[in-house]
Amino acid sequence: MIYGYIRVSTDKQTVENQRFEINQFCSKQELFIERWIEETISGTKEVDKRTLGKLLKKTQKGDVLICSELSRLGRSLFMIMEVLNYCMKKEVQVWTIKDNYRLGNDINSKVLAFAFGLSAEIERNLISQRTKEALSRKKAEGVVLGRPIGKKSTKVKLTGKEKKISDLLKKNVSYSAIGRILGVHRLTVSKFAHERLKSLTNLNF
Repeated sequence: MIYGYIRVSTDKQTVENQRFEINQFCSKQELFIERWIEETISGTKEVDKRTLGKLLKKTQKGDVLICSELSRLGRSLFMIMEVLNYCMKKEVQVWTIKDNYRLGNDINSKVLAFAFGLSAEIERNLISQRTKEALSRKKAEGVVLGRPIGKKSTKVKLTGKEKKISDLLKKNVSYSAIGRILGVHRLTVSKFAHERLKSLTNLNF
């Protein structure tokens, strides 16, 4: 069985880029993905609590797991090695496209996987360290970081829907009904109407 595995961290990211890469790769190799596995979850989440974990338990000797890059399997060296070790023991191959690795149950695969995972983790730690140093420098220079205390964000969940809410209120549609239409709680609508629409409409709040 050949599996195609796709993971994105948030619902704002698209799976299409990874799917395209895998399809292009399989086309050149004359392979066919028999089953796709997609999930939207952080790579820091434990493997057992992800769809990937359920998939790995179903894999059998000779199966192939194809993904765009090793970092799709996890965000830490330990997690990546945990997945690879499990696959190696079951004699399941892991192929990655960007990294161009063919990971099986051999010493070269283990060394490559270790090196890649280690370098990826070091890079993330360096980025985090540089970010913290930059924030510390700005703070030392007197720059106020973050949103000032007591200042509200200019954008909220209903921002951009002022006209629609205003029109519905003019038609005497209740906050509860508007909330159901927009997929938010009635109190969210009520608060937004009082704070954001009061100055924009002649409605009697």
